[in-house]
Amino acid sequence: MAKIKQFTAALIALGFLLVVGTGGCGRAAGPGNNQPAPVANKDIAKAPVKKDLILATTTSTVDSGLLDVLIPMFEGKTGYTVKTTAVGTGQALAMGDQGNADVLLVHAPEAEMQLVQKGTVINRRLVMHNDFIIVGPPGDPAGIKGVKKAADAFKEIAAKQAIFISRGDDSGTHKMEKTIWQAANIKPAGKWYQEAGAGMGQTLNIASEKGGYTLTDRATYLALKKNLKLDIMVEGDKALLNIYHVMQVNPDKFPGMAINSEGASAFVDFMIAPETQKVIGDFGKDKFGQSLFFPDAGKDENTLGR
Repeated sequence: MAKIKQFTAALIALGFLLVVGTGGCGRAAGPGNNQPAPVANKDIAKAPVKKDLILATTTSTVDSGLLDVLIPMFEGKTGYTVKTTAVGTGQALAMGDQGNADVLLVHAPEAEMQLVQKGTVINRRLVMHNDFIIVGPPGDPAGIKGVKKAADAFKEIAAKQAIFISRGDDSGTHKMEKTIWQAANIKPAGKWYQEAGAGMGQTLNIASEKGGYTLTDRATYLALKKNLKLDIMVEGDKALLNIYHVMQVNPDKFPGMAINSEGASAFVDFMIAPETQKVIGDFGKDKFGQSLFFPDAGKDENTLGR
């Protein structure tokens, strides 16, 4: 009988130890069992499932140095890793149209709207603007310095057969150039008209080396000005407004492809956020004494440049 009592007491003691040792298995830890409540790791909770984000953009956002500032900001805030492909806007839009990019930052509104209407891109938002300018050699052989209308300046360049270097790459700048030639009722051709087939920075360098004229966005010109033998000849024409939008590639259009929709949405939100817009507005002031881009998120696009 004594052995049975000893065995029972041992079982009771063992059960007590198991309960204490497990801290009441299955219960949430908390002050009631003398353990600190678990703290959720917010960074882990917000960590992106798919980190890589493909951004297709125009060369001007890279050549100007703007993305060197913005991309690290975005990556630091969100945990995404941006893979930037800087090409002409035409090529960037083609990448989106083929599902080879997640998000686009471009400056060719009419061409962009074609993708919007097709449903290839969604969440298109106005980000910023600057302007195009016509630059040329200090000697100004075509005599266009100070001309008010870009189309009139192009007429003079063609009449004098002064060297003109076109990007020739279906970029936003090239599209604008073709619009100006059309407004001037001229189809440029001949030895004087040369296509670089290159980005804005390289096109400016070629124009500088050959003593030619070219159309450029102001930001890239100012960023490279110290190494160029080119002066601003024509500026201020409302027709030269240069507007940038950001937009997501629509994942529903590419069901068999791994479009990073969450990352693209985060990038769109980042580009139009007040903090980012302030950085855009301040960019260039310290180095050039003026902003290279003007923030426009939330504005009416039809009022820009007025």
